[in-house]
Amino acid sequence: MYGILLDENQNPIEGVNIYYADIEGTVRTVSNSNGFYKIEIPIEREVVVWFEHTSFKLSSLDVVMQANDTAEFNFILLTGHTELQNVVIDKTVDKDRIEGIISVSPEDIRKIPSASGGVEEFIKIIGGNSNNELSTQYAVRGGNYDENLVYVEDVEIYRPFLIRSGQQEGLSFTNSTMVKKLSFSAGGFQAKYGDKLSSVLDITYRRPVDFGAQLEASFLGGSLTVEGVSKDKKWNAVVGGRYRDNSLLVNSQQTETNYKPTFADIQTMVNFNPNEKWEISFLGNVSENKYHYQPFYRQTNFGTIDDPIALQIFYDGREKDEYKTYFGALKSTYIVSEDFTLKVIGSIYHTQEQEHFDILAQYALGEVDTNIGSETFGDVRFARAVGSELNHGRNDLDALIVNAEVKGFHDLEKNKIEWGIKYTREDIHDRLVEWQVIDSAGFSINPPIVDLPRNDQPYNPYTGPLVPYSGARATNFTQVNRFSGYAQWSRRAKWGRSEVWMNAGVRAQQWQITARGYEDGDNKIVVSPRAQFSIKPAWEMDMLFRLSGGYYYQPPFYRELRAQDGSINTNVDAQRSVHVVLSNDYSFKTKKGKKFKLVSEAYYKTLTDVNTYTLENVRIRYRANNDAVAYTYGLDMRLNGEFVPGTESWLSFGYMKTEENLNDRGYISRPTDQRLKFGILFQDYVPNIPNIKMYLNLVYNTGLPGGSPSYADPYIYQSRLNDYRRADIGFSYVFTGPGVEKKYDEDHWLSTFKELSLGLEIFNLFNNQNAITNTWVRDVYTKNQYGIPNYLTSRVFSLKLSARI
Repeated sequence: MYGILLDENQNPIEGVNIYYADIEGTVRTVSNSNGFYKIEIPIEREVVVWFEHTSFKLSSLDVVMQANDTAEFNFILLTGHTELQNVVIDKTVDKDRIEGIISVSPEDIRKIPSASGGVEEFIKIIGGNSNNELSTQYAVRGGNYDENLVYVEDVEIYRPFLIRSGQQEGLSFTNSTMVKKLSFSAGGFQAKYGDKLSSVLDITYRRPVDFGAQLEASFLGGSLTVEGVSKDKKWNAVVGGRYRDNSLLVNSQQTETNYKPTFADIQTMVNFNPNEKWEISFLGNVSENKYHYQPFYRQTNFGTIDDPIALQIFYDGREKDEYKTYFGALKSTYIVSEDFTLKVIGSIYHTQEQEHFDILAQYALGEVDTNIGSETFGDVRFARAVGSELNHGRNDLDALIVNAEVKGFHDLEKNKIEWGIKYTREDIHDRLVEWQVIDSAGFSINPPIVDLPRNDQPYNPYTGPLVPYSGARATNFTQVNRFSGYAQWSRRAKWGRSEVWMNAGVRAQQWQITARGYEDGDNKIVVSPRAQFSIKPAWEMDMLFRLSGGYYYQPPFYRELRAQDGSINTNVDAQRSVHVVLSNDYSFKTKKGKKFKLVSEAYYKTLTDVNTYTLENVRIRYRANNDAVAYTYGLDMRLNGEFVPGTESWLSFGYMKTEENLNDRGYISRPTDQRLKFGILFQDYVPNIPNIKMYLNLVYNTGLPGGSPSYADPYIYQSRLNDYRRADIGFSYVFTGPGVEKKYDEDHWLSTFKELSLGLEIFNLFNNQNAITNTWVRDVYTKNQYGIPNYLTSRVFSLKLSARI
């Protein structure tokens, strides 16, 4: 038995004692900050469950449960004594389970030890892939980073455009200390969600019921969240500020740098309830991320024991990137009647991004001195190749995105109707100036994809033009106007003794693109029908089957309009994908009464009008010509439950294959073709000292394609990066908080805290060398080209303090 406890203003109540007297003693639990409680009830006999809180009168509920029953009961506690009615709990299924939505406790998210932090780390474990611990971005079932929808409080969230490297990202939008509920779907989602190809992450923030504050601090930064309510309970607000410094992580890499990153933001959500039917909410965020980077020296050793090779690089120059984001959203929710709710939402997103760099790298590639007694031990003693590379960039972007939306919800007996209409205006100013010059032994190397005269200096003089090895130059002023809408129907019914749930819907989008200096784009329209069907047979086993799918279009966003040379194609078509997802959801108990859930999902996606791209670190550069078709298929399995009593752990396994066919040249692996994935999020405690907790985050992913230069023909280079292996572990001592039996008197200093813990985090526990890209260097003697791995972070230690009052 589980549910959420609310007060008369529909706000969650924290700290409610829920208990009943059993023949083996009294069984107790406490509601958390979201009002959530969970308690196990003995089968086939009546028990009285009590709900006790200092601010509310004692309430009780007479309950009878049958074998294998799972039920959700949400109650409103009143200021007077209330005896709730006697109930016999029937087998019910929660809404998220029906829709194939993954839900997780915010407390579990905040405890995950990870270098990037945030809610996205959980997504990487159970639904997405990522081989970059410095990035909060993730790929789902063959899609890329741009194919995932993210909503916070019904508002679509955008991310920066110019990010090239995971270490530049700083903070994700979502503040995990403000989260009340996280829901995630990896495919086959309903029509009410937007037009993307891969996944949906839907986040709801907390509504405070009392004053509170939460502090987190570590060697990587910290956060402070404060919340409160007005005396008349009509106003409530939560404000969170965060600061992050990745120097600890980046300084563990092979490149010696002068690195000055500052990532900071402040976020607030304010709610006003003029009456019980109306809520007005404001969500605001201001962030400023500064990434200043000045590399000095790097040495990477590779090769074999018999033939060790080293790459030494001496740098000059620096990089200065800044990203400023301003976001505001206003939402009004009005309960028109018992069966009709209306929402009106408006939002503005403004980003100003700067990416300026001039970095000269002078390198030597050769044999390593392996003589331990030598003064030059470990240095390059004989250079096979020497050269230099100059990278220049002056990229600036200013984007303004405005949204206005209306949503309606109708409950008609067993039927539910939902609809929505949305207008979006995108206004983007972009200047792209990038070039790269490569010099080997004093001679500038011509680009490999341009028809130029042969350069065989010094034997013959070169008469062709001097051009950079790669480059892009453009100034774009682009506007996009979009209208979109959806309507969907849901129904719960009986099919014989089995329960069935049906959902069918359709969404549509119309858009037109204009860009200065280019012809206006055509007026384009796409229509996406989608459906879900779930059935729970009347079996002893608690098992549910689900079939979902439909058409999923992704109309081009700005980055998908811009080709690799910086030019704009105003007539890029929407990428189209047909999803089919077959799922099995099995909940069971062990002989010892521990609850587990096993979810298996087989999926197939066929894609047309694919906008192909190159992927380097986290930067995506599209070809903007819809020149390919593709397919994806795979199997995902997740097991979660109480491996250790009182904690929830997750295990996931995934197999996937995705390939694309460019201009009928044949099928090759897509940049996100990651075949195998294993993920574990495990929680434990010391039996004799339960205040000591342990959290393990373990990931293994097979290597991604991308071991080739980004400018190369993908049909010639199909090499892969090495497998990604990483373990992060955290230990904490909980002085006071949920699960701690010892209580303190009011005059004790720990009585001030609802939770207080101090922990040690070890990132990359086994010090695995994981690479995200390769640096390509040419050997002038053997004519070979070496791919030298660019490694991510090594083992790092950090302390973490968490406090909540």
